[in-house]
Amino acid sequence: MATLLALLSSLLWGSADYHAGNLSKRLPTMVVLGINQAFGLLFGIALILVSGGWFAPDLDSNGYFLNGALAGLCGYAGLLCLYAGLSTGRMGVVSPISSLSVLIPLFFALFIKGDELSTPVMMGVIAAIIGGFLASGPEVTQGLPLRPVLLALGAALGFGSALTFMAIGSQESSLLTMTTMRATTFFISLGFFIKIGSLGGATKSDIPLLAAIGIADFSANLLLGVATTKGLVSIAMVLGSLYPIATAILAYAFLHERLHKVQYLGIVLAVGGVALISALQ
Repeated sequence: MATLLALLSSLLWGSADYHAGNLSKRLPTMVVLGINQAFGLLFGIALILVSGGWFAPDLDSNGYFLNGALAGLCGYAGLLCLYAGLSTGRMGVVSPISSLSVLIPLFFALFIKGDELSTPVMMGVIAAIIGGFLASGPEVTQGLPLRPVLLALGAALGFGSALTFMAIGSQESSLLTMTTMRATTFFISLGFFIKIGSLGGATKSDIPLLAAIGIADFSANLLLGVATTKGLVSIAMVLGSLYPIATAILAYAFLHERLHKVQYLGIVLAVGGVALISALQ
């Protein structure tokens, strides 16, 4: 169950990133990010009302409130670093490095939480991580300029920290952790929209897609959070980090973007790693 939830999370994340990336070619990224995350918050509130899953927060370090807020701040910082890095035009440097964010929650799960993996499963984990890295299309023939590398490392740190806080908060409540996460980023986005005094060029025709992106992104977070409560955190995080593969395949299918040989190798490695993990779990 945990494996399936994490893989579904990865698929939703990759799909949301693909559509958000397309919209960002026409609208400012902060606009796309702010509006879709607001819809994610509304979706989370609706789920809480329907499920009756609300209970008052506390300030416990293992509770959903602090971890959800920290996940929101770290994830937002990671996105800002990622978008700034991608704006340099060095996607082949920024995207692969940022995909290594999974190493942070993996370290937490193995060395702090105490997950134990057999040697064959660990081999599957390593194959999946390398596969996800290669599927992002690493390109170093033109060197490694300092600014994109630092921004990519900032994105990896932000995303990895967010994933770790999500996993901790989910032990109390996955739904409330993710909703708190979205509430935190909502107020940041609200400040941005108040400052510019408009929706940044977004029209009514953009709203359905922005809503779908926000709901898919929230659902991806929620499914991954639930996955960490149904199985090993380490495995859930590794499988949930394969979203670049979904994005790359969608870009190939609908935008006819050419996949490099290294990306095909990455996809094969990732699929092999997932198969090995699934067979032995």
